[in-house]
Amino acid sequence: MTSALTAAALQAVDSLDAKGFAEYFAPDGKITFGNVPALEGRNAVEAGCAGFFGTIGGMQHDIVNEWVVGKDTIVELAVTYTRKDGRKVSIPVVSIWTVGGTGLIDEYRVFFDLAPVFA
Repeated sequence: MTSALTAAALQAVDSLDAKGFAEYFAPDGKITFGNVPALEGRNAVEAGCAGFFGTIGGMQHDIVNEWVVGKDTIVELAVTYTRKDGRKVSIPVVSIWTVGGTGLIDEYRVFFDLAPVFA
């Protein structure tokens, strides 16, 4: 069963809606993609995601497994990216986030290797 926050956040991402996705973050929330420095603050999350969304034609997240333990969520995904040339590439992804007292995401971490998407 997919949690409501997971479904809503991934729907915003799959719609390439950076602003909508960033609204699930606390004002001082942060997101870290792999080993890249974290984007801190809702505006930085929105700007960073919008920049990335501009490099692809689309994406679709398919949930393989989800674990919610207290304030922490771990989601194993198969993500299919549509490249600008129309080619589709699927890769495994793991996302982990923590929800704070406001019910919004305080910290979000994404682990993946995007090399196949841009190869």
